[in-house]
Amino acid sequence: MSFIRLVEYSSRRGVATHPYPEKPFEVDELYRGRPVLDASVCIGCGACANACPAETIRVETDYEKGVRRWTICYDRCIFCARCQEVCPVNAIELSREFELAARSREDLTVVAEFKLGSCAKCNSYLDVSIRHVELAQKLLEKSELVNIMRELAKYTVMCMKCRRSFFVEKLGEATRGG
Repeated sequence: MSFIRLVEYSSRRGVATHPYPEKPFEVDELYRGRPVLDASVCIGCGACANACPAETIRVETDYEKGVRRWTICYDRCIFCARCQEVCPVNAIELSREFELAARSREDLTVVAEFKLGSCAKCNSYLDVSIRHVELAQKLLEKSELVNIMRELAKYTVMCMKCRRSFFVEKLGEATRGG
């Protein structure tokens, strides 16, 4: 097709391009944009990081500071919604925002920190956040198995070392008949 014919064809058909960015794209309600964390709801369990195929979300535990750090780098996110699907407390929701241009990678990074729980016996930090422990205790309180629930509640605030020694002690009492 010659240039003159192309101009004639284009003038009959009209403009074929979208006037972006002057007029933003209208996206469907079901469009998946960037994931947004509600840090006031999140328990810091790390299920989202385990499910993320692009390894966009990282959860790291800093035992010296007593925090669990949740980090998302939007430059790697593929908007797959796996994080939203696996979150046990619905703390992650995909927005409709997809325009994520930035000058640096730090501008595309969001960090949230959650305090770690501490052992009731030795006061060392647990592998889970305080909110995670509180959620476990609430679920145990709602349980219909009251006697078992009281026994299990003791273990939710113990580190693995203290839990192990507690079980060995209980096992010793049971074998001695006491």
